[in-house]
Amino acid sequence: MNIYSALQMGDYHTLHCEDYLLTKKIGSDLLLCAVMDGCSTAMDSHFASAIMGKILRKIAIEKGYRDLYEKNHTKTLDEKLKEILQDLFEEMTFVKNRLMLDEKELLSTLIILLYNKKENTGVVVSVGDGVICIDGKITEFDRDNKPDYLAYHLHENFEKWYAQQHQKIFFDHINDISIATDGMSTFSRIKKTDNEDHIDPLEYMMISQSNISTEDMLNRKLKKLEHHYGLKPTDDLAIIRLIKECSIPL
Repeated sequence: MNIYSALQMGDYHTLHCEDYLLTKKIGSDLLLCAVMDGCSTAMDSHFASAIMGKILRKIAIEKGYRDLYEKNHTKTLDEKLKEILQDLFEEMTFVKNRLMLDEKELLSTLIILLYNKKENTGVVVSVGDGVICIDGKITEFDRDNKPDYLAYHLHENFEKWYAQQHQKIFFDHINDISIATDGMSTFSRIKKTDNEDHIDPLEYMMISQSNISTEDMLNRKLKKLEHHYGLKPTDDLAIIRLIKECSIPL
């Protein structure tokens, strides 16, 4: 899989980008990708998304080392995803208590993609809002801008919370998959350009394979949307896209 990513501050934001993204290998076969979106009306939202990303990175590193010594690799992707979320749940609770943080300082949405490169299978879970595209099929999770943040539930039993996570998609034999924060749905014309061309930003960023041979494909697309079409996301945007190498034209 070729991995592309982009992070951009929304045009309506002036101080911080409150989104965060992460790609990290777990052992030789698993890839963990995540995008996070801090709540703009909470406290230090850039901190909330970043600390969640840093914790996930730590979890991925620890699981990678653990897999070198464990002989039992029969766990399903769903079981592995559950373990990652449980570790995140516990680490977030520890950080909240250790730093005496208010709940409002940890409000961030989360989309996790766990992909098995060897078997070409995977699972995506969205905790809150976001956009997912699998081989051209776009799914938007929209809770009317009122996400059910993970931080709301840190005082609860993890098993009970996890059983209520239904925004989950399993996939196999895919060629192209993207995950993005809800900033993907906020592109607006913010300046005049010399042309009257029209374009669908979601299709262009998550389906179109133009500029696919360049590592900074998504950043180039963002620049073209801004300077050619006059379009920018008004909310912060974090996006990760995986494209199978055999589907990339030479």
